[in-house]
Amino acid sequence: MDAVRLIRASRRALAGSGETSVVLAEVWQAQALAQAIGSRLAVHGPPELRSEAVGLMELAGRGCGVLNVLDLDPGELRAARLTRLDDARQTLLCLDVLLGETGIALVAVASAAPDETTYWQCMEAIDAADESRDRVREMLRKLAAREAMLPEREAG
Repeated sequence: MDAVRLIRASRRALAGSGETSVVLAEVWQAQALAQAIGSRLAVHGPPELRSEAVGLMELAGRGCGVLNVLDLDPGELRAARLTRLDDARQTLLCLDVLLGETGIALVAVASAAPDETTYWQCMEAIDAADESRDRVREMLRKLAAREAMLPEREAG
């Protein structure tokens, strides 16, 4: 399945989640998807994006690792359904929005956390989502710079 479709599915699922455990599972899904997209871009993406993509992969992996999500069925893993990344720019724009939404969802969970463990998991996951989002934005900046250079190369 295309990355943009998977991101949209993750956004819908995150928006529809309410219970803390469901929100955390959806945040984990979003981070796993960001990790898979980073992996795909690191291997098959434009050369200018590869180092940032590896960073995204690592940060998103950290975002998954800090969340205590126990009841996820392997058949429910959206990231495992990633087969295509047709448009890097569109994918990164959508991923930027998804990561922003995960941060907002995590703030809501942290502010109502029933215990200190959940609170600190959310804080670390917010940090990972923020840093992942920074990588996505840097990749978008690099893509824009690359696209700006194309007309100059064609003219010269």
